[in-house]
Amino acid sequence: MGMSKSSKLAVILAVAILSVGTPARAQTEANSETGRKAKFKVSPTYPELAKRMNIGGKVKLELVISPDGRVTSTNVIGGHPLLVQACEDAVKKWQFLPAPAQTTQIIEFEFHDH
Repeated sequence: MGMSKSSKLAVILAVAILSVGTPARAQTEANSETGRKAKFKVSPTYPELAKRMNIGGKVKLELVISPDGRVTSTNVIGGHPLLVQACEDAVKKWQFLPAPAQTTQIIEFEFHDH
C-alpha cells in the first residue's frame, strides 16, 4: 500500500514548515531603570546559509543609541559570524525613545534552527 498524493503532499508540507526555523528573538540585558525602550524594532532574518548548515545560537551586540533614539553604532560581543551581520543590519533600523544623552545597551538575539 502506498500513500495517496494528498498524504505525500501533507508530509512534504509538514517537513517544510518544520525545517524553516524560527526568527531570532531579541532580549535586552539592561534593566528597566537604565535600559531605553525601543519604539520600533526589526527582527533579524535568519540567513539561509546558516539555516542549511544548522547554525543557531546567540548573538550579543552592544548598541550605541543617540539622544534622539537612533542606533549610531554596534559592537559585536559574541556570536557566529553568519548570524552577526543579520543582527547588525536589523538593529540599525531600530528606533528608541528619546533620552537626554547618548546611551549604550546590550541586546541579545537567539536563533533556533527548529
